[in-house]
Amino acid sequence: MPRTTDGDGAPVPQRLLAAATRLFAEQGYDRTSVQEIVEAAGVTKGALYHYFGSKDDLLHEVYARMLRVQQERLDHFAGLDAPVETRLRGAAADVVVSTIENLDDASIFFRSMHHLSPEKSKQVRAERRRYHERFRALVEEGQKSGVFSSATPADLVVDYHFGSVHHLSTWYRPDGPMSPQQVADHLADLLLRALRP
Repeated sequence: MPRTTDGDGAPVPQRLLAAATRLFAEQGYDRTSVQEIVEAAGVTKGALYHYFGSKDDLLHEVYARMLRVQQERLDHFAGLDAPVETRLRGAAADVVVSTIENLDDASIFFRSMHHLSPEKSKQVRAERRRYHERFRALVEEGQKSGVFSSATPADLVVDYHFGSVHHLSTWYRPDGPMSPQQVADHLADLLLRALRP
């Protein structure tokens, strides 16, 4: 059975994910071979296939890992004992920051999702839908209580915000003029202005 850690004590699955993420981001998913991934991670093909059944499984895990973090953080903001506009603004800004913090993962996902098997693709869409539904519930809560305008349907409001989030990987540069938090604040404020009664 493959070792769980390498000589440095780093868990093999994390080494494989880190190597795959870097290579997918630099070269593209379709131009990265399993051999390149295992060489970069310093493990055998047997280790890769022990933890991840295929390159497709690695691609899925790159995205699933980011979505798990974002779902936990959204659940945190949504569950706060605070006014709905505070909770929505916090969640809206947080998804921008966490996307920028994981820019390689985000860009890989949006460039390479079509490479996922139909089964994995369906799984990812279900995970994303759960996230978007929780976010939409905050918008709807504010609309029902009159804190937010109901002029624009909640679905469209959510698509508007996530359209901006999904494009971050095409233009955001870590050495650019704005920090992740500044970008997050601008986009969250735009969202709240759009919802103002």
